[in-house]
Amino acid sequence: MTELRSPLQAQVVQWLVSPGDTVRAGDVVVILEAMKMEHEVRSPGTGRVRERLFAEGETVDEREVLLVLEELGEAASAPTPALPRRGREEGRTREDLQRVLDRHALTLDEARPQAVARRHALGLRTARENIADLCDANSFNEYGALAVAAQRSRRSEDDLVRNTPADGMVTGIARINGDLFAPERAQAAVLAYDATVLAGTQGFRNHQKTDRLLGVALKNKLPVVLLAEGGGGRPGDTDMPIVAGLHVPTFASFARLNGQVPVVGIVAGRCFAGNAALLGCCDVIIATADSNIGMGGPAMVEGGGLGAYRPEDIGPARVQHGNGVIDVLVQDEAEAVATARKYLSFFQGAIATFEAPEPQALREVVPENRLRVYDSRTALQGIVDRGTLLELRTGFGVGIHTALGRIAGRPVGLIANNPLHLGGAIDADAADKAARFLQLCNAHGLPVVSLVDTPGFMVGPAIEEQAQVRHVSRMFVAAAHLRVPLFAVVLRKGYGLGAMAMAAGGFHAPEFTVSWPSGEFGGMGLEGAVRLGYRKELEAVPEGPQREALFQDLVRKHYDAGQATNMAATLEIDAVIDPAQTRDWLLRGLDAARIAPAAAQPFIDTW
Repeated sequence: MTELRSPLQAQVVQWLVSPGDTVRAGDVVVILEAMKMEHEVRSPGTGRVRERLFAEGETVDEREVLLVLEELGEAASAPTPALPRRGREEGRTREDLQRVLDRHALTLDEARPQAVARRHALGLRTARENIADLCDANSFNEYGALAVAAQRSRRSEDDLVRNTPADGMVTGIARINGDLFAPERAQAAVLAYDATVLAGTQGFRNHQKTDRLLGVALKNKLPVVLLAEGGGGRPGDTDMPIVAGLHVPTFASFARLNGQVPVVGIVAGRCFAGNAALLGCCDVIIATADSNIGMGGPAMVEGGGLGAYRPEDIGPARVQHGNGVIDVLVQDEAEAVATARKYLSFFQGAIATFEAPEPQALREVVPENRLRVYDSRTALQGIVDRGTLLELRTGFGVGIHTALGRIAGRPVGLIANNPLHLGGAIDADAADKAARFLQLCNAHGLPVVSLVDTPGFMVGPAIEEQAQVRHVSRMFVAAAHLRVPLFAVVLRKGYGLGAMAMAAGGFHAPEFTVSWPSGEFGGMGLEGAVRLGYRKELEAVPEGPQREALFQDLVRKHYDAGQATNMAATLEIDAVIDPAQTRDWLLRGLDAARIAPAAAQPFIDTW
């Protein structure tokens, strides 16, 4: 005999077997109910039901015998068929699961072929297509997929489900660059406004989704990628009993990420108002050549009595690239997504494989003629691993190049004076660009390589009208607060306050300051120094060839005195090196230097 005992105190709800029935091990024989929940009790073995000890409706205590089974002999045949096992039919999906699967299917692009076709007709991709390209395969966990626009008072549920999927914003956590980095290093938060849904506008529900995901990102220190295309706030949401909606925390939540995690913005098409405000909070903005970015779209501009304009007239990419809003200008969304992946990789760590440039090429970067200009980007290319250089803000502040790259697989930030613009003199825009880049590297722990070739800060009445004093001093303040190492390499001119600013405030502030043999130094430009310091001597000589000869002779003597070897001999710089040794010096410097802990509240200027 085999006894079946109750696993808990409960009420007998339903017997599924009767005396004389044959059961198999695992068959459900009785249903018990406790605390409004039903419990299936299964047969412990195979046998014939001899006796049921409780009737339906009676209460049993834990461990009381419910049923007695009589074992069957080997030759005995079952007088009744074995009970069917409870469970779903083969090949059938249970109804609750099917409802969820059907509902999720309506959020996908495949459910809205006409909207997708219109998007493709513009030469643009959908939000989900961009996410699929950005994120590693099968790594995207979507948050809030089943949200719809808050417009139930004016639209049917079916209409909202079919035409406002995810309330126009796709949000989630995914891996990016998981082929290069460990899973914990590759995690990122992704938010993409869906321009096929209510023009990618900001609704009540997608604000809630944004806030939720931003909280997760900040808590777990996840990088954030924002695909920001859209028209700003949505006036058509009616389900919320509010007047203006100015209390939403989205903008404060997004701004709070500043300096805490890398934040990348991507734009194709039109990005106005609230969408643009979030975009402007990003560390870096990557935009396509046909994009438009503005704090107000055509409707807002016209509503303000400022005239009627086409969307294409407001903040076109060529304007926003030139004024510094756009950091990286690309041709299309595919290039934008690829650039975002590359940008994020610099903040995900070092990589093991790399291809070093030919070191000897650096010897030819600076012309032997000290008055001949050259492109200092060739020095950047000659220092970093092949294919890793990513220039930022190329349309703005062209007097200084700012870029990310890798040296032997290790990520670094790089700044370099541009002799092709004002001879390398630092103007207001270049100073702003450099100062903010230093803050970016400082916040996210990237060492900085500074390539110096400047006659100093730009001077003159015209430049002072641009608040030069305040702008250029930002470089000193930003450098003084660096927690990351900075390495200064003087390529040619190292003059005055501008050279000091490029060297974190002074030539002894960096981890090392070295010079190529072409380096030349002085408290100010040599020609200016001679004209000021030897004015009386020059005026004592008749104007003309004789005075010019004296002037050139004095300049030559100052140049000889300011050569790099003399600077090294007086210990004002640390060494004069063969340009071909630059990468080796930087690698040894990176090995020796340390990155200090982040400040309590680092920040990166929006400018």
